[in-house]
Amino acid sequence: MRGASTVEVTDISRHGFWLWLDDRELFVAFAHFPWFVDAPVAKIFRVDRPSPDHLRWPELDVDLSVRSIEHPDEFPLTARETFAVDAELESVLLESLAQGRRGETISAEELLAEMRSRE
Repeated sequence: MRGASTVEVTDISRHGFWLWLDDRELFVAFAHFPWFVDAPVAKIFRVDRPSPDHLRWPELDVDLSVRSIEHPDEFPLTARETFAVDAELESVLLESLAQGRRGETISAEELLAEMRSRE
């Protein structure tokens, strides 16, 4: 029998997966939560609930608010936006290395200035 504080992945499809949470089932759509798209199934099934509104997939380093699953439209940030910024930062860092700055400290301000100069 499932308790009130349990969390369990009950099924996975190509569109997302279902969580059993507090005597109800919630759908986690890959379109809204792309962090899970390429994740191994076994790692999606390993979910913890540290607090009533906090779900954690420790092997994937993913933390979600239950509210973000219930109302994904209120949480517009997706991994794709994050990856775009990361790719841009990586590009700036790689160019800095190519220009002979290997081993030098590059401040956050310098990185931001370089990124802004490319816009």
